[in-house]
Amino acid sequence: MKRNILLIVAALFTFVFLMACSSQKEPAQLAVRAAEQAVNATKGEAVKFVPEQMASLETALASVKDKMAKKEYEAALAEAQAIPGKAKDVLAAATAKKDELTRKWTDLSQKLPQMVEAIQAKVDALSQLKPKKLPKDMTVEKLAEAKTALEAIKADFAKAQETFKTGNMADAIAVATPIKDKAVKAMEALGIAPPPEVPATPAVPVAPAAPAAPPAAK
Repeated sequence: MKRNILLIVAALFTFVFLMACSSQKEPAQLAVRAAEQAVNATKGEAVKFVPEQMASLETALASVKDKMAKKEYEAALAEAQAIPGKAKDVLAAATAKKDELTRKWTDLSQKLPQMVEAIQAKVDALSQLKPKKLPKDMTVEKLAEAKTALEAIKADFAKAQETFKTGNMADAIAVATPIKDKAVKAMEALGIAPPPEVPATPAVPVAPAAPAAPPAAK
């Protein structure tokens, strides 16, 4: 008799457990779908500008899917519901990083042409003078070095611009920053004052897509 009662209780417990799992399955599925949409909407910008944060977000989504496969619906639901908020934070970080890089590139892309123009004008003017007419702090050798530096600066800046066109601002800035240093040294060697600071006017970047809102549960 006691054995039968225990079997009935165990069966009832199992039934209640299965019903509870079943009732959580659909909300969990909806939450996972919303989480996937949020992650996918974030990926385009985040992969380029905050790849480590994007990798963490994808790991969180993978964890949710693993729990769904194991039918751990309650845990999957809780984790999935947190993902759209995390995706929003990652997207905000990506946007902030993109804005920062855009400002840096705009500054470099505006100043470097001015510096090249100033160096070119000075080199052209000095090249028209006879060696004996060169300023006392300028020699034929120093002028030749300035010409070589100018050509290198032009070539390197062209590479940086090509890198920027591919959409990789971080690499373009990494290439262009040393060029600015070279240009400053060339200007100092030629006795040229640095160009005046001008306010940057960055192009308005395309706004990233916002994470999709979770679908309303039926």
